[in-house]
Amino acid sequence: MTSQLRRSRLKHSTLATGAVLAVVVTAAGAAPGAGATPAGTAGKPKLALVAASKAVTLERWQGEAGVFLDLGTYVTVDKAPLEIKVTRKSYKDPVVARQILRAGNRTTTRTLPAGLVKDFSGLPGFLQVSVRNAAGVEVSKTKGTFCPDNASGRLRPDAPATSHYPESCSTNPFTLGSVWGVEKGWAANSSTVDYDKPVDLPVGEYTATISVAKKYRDLFDIPDDRPTVKVTVRESSDGGGGEGVAAPRSSGHAAQHGGGHAGAHPAGAAHAYGPRGADAPTPPALSHALEGLGTAHHLGDGLGHTDGSRIAPALRANAHRPAGRAGVPANAPKPDLRALPAWDIAVTDGEDGDAPGKDYLAFSANVWNAGPAPLVVDGFRSPGKDLMDAYQYFYDAHGKQVGYTPTGTMEWDPRVGHEHWHFTDFASYRLLSADKTEEVRSGKEAFCLANTDAIDYTVKNANWHPYNTDLSTACGEQNSISVREVLDVGSGDTYTQYRPGQSFDITDLPNGTYYIQVIANPAKRLKETTLKNNVALRKVVLSGTPGARKVTVPPYDLVNAP
Repeated sequence: MTSQLRRSRLKHSTLATGAVLAVVVTAAGAAPGAGATPAGTAGKPKLALVAASKAVTLERWQGEAGVFLDLGTYVTVDKAPLEIKVTRKSYKDPVVARQILRAGNRTTTRTLPAGLVKDFSGLPGFLQVSVRNAAGVEVSKTKGTFCPDNASGRLRPDAPATSHYPESCSTNPFTLGSVWGVEKGWAANSSTVDYDKPVDLPVGEYTATISVAKKYRDLFDIPDDRPTVKVTVRESSDGGGGEGVAAPRSSGHAAQHGGGHAGAHPAGAAHAYGPRGADAPTPPALSHALEGLGTAHHLGDGLGHTDGSRIAPALRANAHRPAGRAGVPANAPKPDLRALPAWDIAVTDGEDGDAPGKDYLAFSANVWNAGPAPLVVDGFRSPGKDLMDAYQYFYDAHGKQVGYTPTGTMEWDPRVGHEHWHFTDFASYRLLSADKTEEVRSGKEAFCLANTDAIDYTVKNANWHPYNTDLSTACGEQNSISVREVLDVGSGDTYTQYRPGQSFDITDLPNGTYYIQVIANPAKRLKETTLKNNVALRKVVLSGTPGARKVTVPPYDLVNAP
């Protein structure tokens, strides 16, 4: 069962009455960007751990190995916002986390202990959960990572109406910079659920005790409160009808990660997804508190509402094709597309539609935009044709259009798992031999652009609230007359290469060393600030025998993500 179905089933869990925390879901609004100053003037935030409910009911679905401990606990923040900037200079350097403290017009920072934060997914080992059965015997003890950007909500009416912080923590292994934050007077969901590791709790009654690890209590002066939650585990069945498959949304086209498409970004319910669920859409990750209190009246992020699920309305192309002479002013801000090294690399026997009896090398790849301007591409269709003429647009610092240029085409892809408009000049993938000459080219040559992964939200003009995060809306429909596709500053677009024709056929390749090459803007039709960072290589070593091929992936500097 995919993580998509597991998450969607959580929506059927019942929240008992008596919630002690009113979490209000509010509008995202326009993201001020990295340079904005959060609400609150005091320098040091006051943090506390609370439970939104005294009791929850968890479903143990037939065929599942256990339940998912979504207990509805929150970290509340008051006096000042909690803000942590997480960066690394390069993949050769360790991750460094710095807390930002704001007192009036004065801003100070303090560096968190070295080695405490190892990636960009949150504060590891922050939450500790002990579960005891009705006889008082401890039957489960787990630790969880706390992402401050996780589905936040207001604590009271006088708190800031919107949060300008990002809405999720990045799990892309090649992330370079993140900002984690909770506004003053807000709370962040601290319940962490590992959908690959359900907790084996039989049907029955339990008591969960939740606490913050001592190292974090000492670091942030968090009281040693240990809320308890009564847990009822009941058996449930979907009736064989597949109930619970949620409406599609982003992540990270991969939530994997926040991100990625498997050949396509998460798309509609009729789409087929990859064997490991890496490309399956990540459904809205609402906590018990948000579900049960009835505050999330609209699923998804959009005008007037947000719940952290990152569903976004479709962007609209300009009303008409551009007129007048095409041109790009020399001083017009432009995007900077950068390729990331491949990861999630594995040998497979192919997908439906691939030739049987062959070995394939599958992988994930991302091209991101370091800015300072977004990549904006509009497609305009000639009636009756499954092809659009594509144009790249340029804007000044005030958002006024100052130029455009033709930039290839968009084509309609009717294949199951795609079924949207692909831009044909965004990226290219190749498998190179040890001497870095081409061996195999991926069949993936056209792309639906969407902001699946936060790669570096510390760059200039990074948009912490990007639109077009959802494949089901980002790239149009078969009857679309025009389409707008955007890759925002700081975000990247992940594709997981598990779709037919996208992975590399390695059946006839000899064992040895190869390089997966990811190329951004391969035809150089898109206008950028520089073309010098458009190529990334990832070393792989093939071994084994036909039908039992293996791949070894050495670390990429300090990033050990095969």
